[in-house]
Amino acid sequence: MSATRFRRTALSLPEVIEGAHHGIADFRVGKRIFATLGYPDKDWSMVKLTPEQQAMVVEAEPEIFQPVPGGWGKSGSTNIRIAKADQVTLRSALTMARDNIAAKPAKKTRTKTQA
Repeated sequence: MSATRFRRTALSLPEVIEGAHHGIADFRVGKRIFATLGYPDKDWSMVKLTPEQQAMVVEAEPEIFQPVPGGWGKSGSTNIRIAKADQVTLRSALTMARDNIAAKPAKKTRTKTQA
């Protein structure tokens, strides 16, 4: 797998657009990021999974997946070793992450009420 293939696969999912966050390419549904490319370095990417999904993929494919260090990893953020991931595995992880973000309602903006 390559970074180009990762990008192409992410962008093939419904409603996904590419952006950038802290100089790193990211993939979003609306304004919500579900994956990044090049984190922590060019050999890796990251997907936002649930902790349960993360445990499943790390157990199944430990040479491909690992939790992001620290608090982000505890909440499900998962690194993918790009070169080790095949197309089916990558698409599955990206789809889970995309669906997790798309399923959550957008945060409501507070409006001031007049007394």
